[in-house]
Amino acid sequence: MAAAIATVVAVQAVAQGAANPSAENPSEAVAKPKRVIVVSLEDRKLALLEDGQVKKVYSVAVGKPSTPSPVGAFTIERRVANPTYHHNGKTVLPGPGNPVGTRWMGLSKHGYGIHGTNEPKSIGKAASHGCIRMSRADLEEFYALVAEGDTVELVGERNEQTAQLFGEVQNPAVPTQPIQTAIAAPATPAQSPAPETTNTEKTNPASAALASLAAAL
Repeated sequence: MAAAIATVVAVQAVAQGAANPSAENPSEAVAKPKRVIVVSLEDRKLALLEDGQVKKVYSVAVGKPSTPSPVGAFTIERRVANPTYHHNGKTVLPGPGNPVGTRWMGLSKHGYGIHGTNEPKSIGKAASHGCIRMSRADLEEFYALVAEGDTVELVGERNEQTAQLFGEVQNPAVPTQPIQTAIAAPATPAQSPAPETTNTEKTNPASAALASLAAAL
């Protein structure tokens, strides 16, 4: 009987611990939000979702045609504030000239990440070597909102999800035939009055001939 009671007490304790995880680990008492970062390469926009709700939307720069951004689902593997840039034997210390700006979030796709830029005019364009660039203010705000392990979806072509997140595509103007405006045709220039003719020009040719003959007589 004692053994049976001990077993029941143990089961109850386990059940209470499962129902109240904060009893053993207070840090697990609050569930972490599920974050997904969606980047539309066509829209050049990034959306941060928490538990399925849009938290923020940012304009970004994406890979140019010769060095496109990868497409697929990845995760944030590394976060670095004020990173040192290394590439092809070149090292750039943190500062205004650093090509990746003040924050770096490396993706599970080696060599690619979300970062800043020393070319702020490139934001909103296809201009990078494949990474996702953000303006400094947006980058630093975004960096504080995400964590390692968050999912990053890079979407190459617009779909139903990106249409809902970013709205309808603002298509560039399509060349069309010149617009025919209703402009009245210019009035025909008024006919200038005929120059005054001499008496001779007004005289009938036959009469003129008779007049000449009379003068000769």
